[in-house]
Amino acid sequence: MDRAKPYDIPKREVGEAYKRVRANQGAAGVDGQTISDFEADLGNNLYKLWNRLSSGSYFPPPVRRVDIPKSDGKTRPLGIPTVADRIAQMVVKRHLEPLVEPQFHPDSYGYRPGKSALDAVGMARQRCWRRDWVLDLDIKAFFDSIETELLMRAVRKHTDCPWALLYIDRWLKAPMQMADGSIIGRERGTPQGGVISPLLANLFLHYTFDLWMRRNFPDILFERYADDAICHCRTEDQATALRTALEARFAECGLTLHPEKTKIVYCKDGSRRETHPTFKFDFLGYAFRPRMVSKRAGGMGVSFSPAVSTKALTAIRRAVRSWSMHRRSDKTLDDLAQMFNSSIRGWINYYGRFCPSALYPTLQRIDLTLARWASGKFKSLRGHKRRSRHWLARIARHQPRLFAHWSLLYGSGRTMGAG
Repeated sequence: MDRAKPYDIPKREVGEAYKRVRANQGAAGVDGQTISDFEADLGNNLYKLWNRLSSGSYFPPPVRRVDIPKSDGKTRPLGIPTVADRIAQMVVKRHLEPLVEPQFHPDSYGYRPGKSALDAVGMARQRCWRRDWVLDLDIKAFFDSIETELLMRAVRKHTDCPWALLYIDRWLKAPMQMADGSIIGRERGTPQGGVISPLLANLFLHYTFDLWMRRNFPDILFERYADDAICHCRTEDQATALRTALEARFAECGLTLHPEKTKIVYCKDGSRRETHPTFKFDFLGYAFRPRMVSKRAGGMGVSFSPAVSTKALTAIRRAVRSWSMHRRSDKTLDDLAQMFNSSIRGWINYYGRFCPSALYPTLQRIDLTLARWASGKFKSLRGHKRRSRHWLARIARHQPRLFAHWSLLYGSGRTMGAG
């Protein structure tokens, strides 16, 4: 009976895709089904999905639109597929990724195995030291603007697998369910939030940008992470020419460079003497600008370097406030460490890679909140801010590993700031 299916999709592929989706967790789609719900009848659900995929009768349900707040006060729309649809997308991703991944440009860093945002930041840092000018690109509403036919043409260059092409085409046309329940059709774009969307977006920009740059501006180095890209130029004129050429190139491909957010930046440091109104840019949560640093040869000097951006610090402080630690007098200090260490560790691992001291004042705010928690929990500390801070400092000295940031802030004999 299985042999009669028009598409030969091995059952084990659906099982492997489910394992990957389960590991990533994620929210429920339009059907409200969680991964736990799906697992309640796992064998039957996986069989039904395989059966529909193999017979060509699988049609993706609408994706659920969720608006995620951005650091600038605006929102970013995400499209959340159902659990079954995420598994189906993973089946196709597992087919397509090995075919396209070896072809991708070495300076494309987003959503790729073995590459990370920090790799892109580190490379940008080195190249800013070698080249004086940067073109900081911002593509307007990139994920919503991808032209379906152009994207499908790119996919067909790498696979002729009929079921992969069929389902990618259907996902690109799947409607969106809004918060009020209304269904909106879609003629272009691939919604952020889908399992296969990052791979398709990378493939689109591989042809639109990466290969085009290699052909037309081979001398200009760049780092691209999804739709964020930084181009390193030798002169301001070269950066201006590139901007003009890219505006035309993106227009050909249905994309628009954001006129205000796309900018030419002078990578000013202690030895670069030109004047230019723009000498800083943000890239992947890091702010690149002239900074006073200690030189290897000794002494201090100005270097054009990255450190955690103001936007990222604001987002961290907002997250810490949302924890309302000072109100959790039912918890112990160990409980609070267990609850919040993974977030703190994540911030340190990411934003502490370059110029970690820029992160310290924001991490110290966590301790001010903890001291406030202590003064609310213990009668002996109530109304005594200084005494609460000393109490916390004593614990940090004796248990520097209790909170993820303590060994960073208070190791090597450093003391807790007065705030």
